[in-house]
Amino acid sequence: MPETLRPPHRPLGRSRRRLTWLVAASVSALLLTVPVAPPAAAAELDPTILGAIAATYNGGDLEVGRQISSTSAYTRHAITYRSGDLTITGVMNKPRGKGPFPVVVLAHGHIEPSAYVTGQGFIREQDWLARNGYIALHVDYRNHAGSDDDPKNEVTMRIGYAADVINAGYAVRRTDLPYVDTTRVALLGRSMGGGIAFQALVIRPGVFDAAITYASTSTNIGDNFNKWGREDASTARRIIARYGTPEGNPAQWQAMSSRTYLSRVTEPVLMIHGTRDESCDISWARATRDALEEAGKDVTLVQYRGAGHYLYGPWSDSIRQVSRFLKKHLAD
Repeated sequence: MPETLRPPHRPLGRSRRRLTWLVAASVSALLLTVPVAPPAAAAELDPTILGAIAATYNGGDLEVGRQISSTSAYTRHAITYRSGDLTITGVMNKPRGKGPFPVVVLAHGHIEPSAYVTGQGFIREQDWLARNGYIALHVDYRNHAGSDDDPKNEVTMRIGYAADVINAGYAVRRTDLPYVDTTRVALLGRSMGGGIAFQALVIRPGVFDAAITYASTSTNIGDNFNKWGREDASTARRIIARYGTPEGNPAQWQAMSSRTYLSRVTEPVLMIHGTRDESCDISWARATRDALEEAGKDVTLVQYRGAGHYLYGPWSDSIRQVSRFLKKHLAD
């Protein structure tokens, strides 16, 4: 589910990634200080949607570190919060002023964890949101930047990423930071993050008030595995040994797919996709829209004819669509 190319790599250990996170933030901050959690071991998660629904989500302890950088419109801070047994890092762009400001949680697309730096993958959206009166809270996910490790994340079909996004929503809802409007919280996911957003919506309806996806991966997890999951042969063998193939054991793969459970969605959804997306085919977005419509959900799919995965040409129009959507569904 590429946000960037996927070069061969050796996964970084937690201590080296924590150091990378701190160094990357220090380039802008110099004096950045963020509480560093002790090493934690993640419990193995059930990758089925029903298993994830049955799990407990304890998102909280949102800590905002010292300022990384600033503009005339907002300040940028490193953050941490609790997700299960783990501490997750991220970045917050906070508009200047007293607030309270509505929040948009950002679920980024796939970037190799070994190359990822904190807050990477949503620069345009982070900036636009903060300049327009929204707190942009960007989630690093487990195994990324300074976040704690979950060594079984790949064989549990990355369901831990959805847990981290859900717990980010809870952390925002439960914070007592005076500039955070805990009653108005939206979710924006891009590429792989779009697929994670749909998982979050079906696992814990109501955590977010509205959701937006850009160029989302498929809500049928078998599509994603067949396109990208076999690239790492060792991990693919472990996954197939556990669950079979999407073709050989379709019931198992449907049980791990958010599309099977889209009737649980309670939030309005805005989907944005290019018809020439070379990474996430437009047919995936259309199938998700159709499933949501069939379930009677509030969904809009905006299709940009001829646009690719990164929507370079129509991005300005797309963010106007986002603006109208957020104003409608995060109304004060």
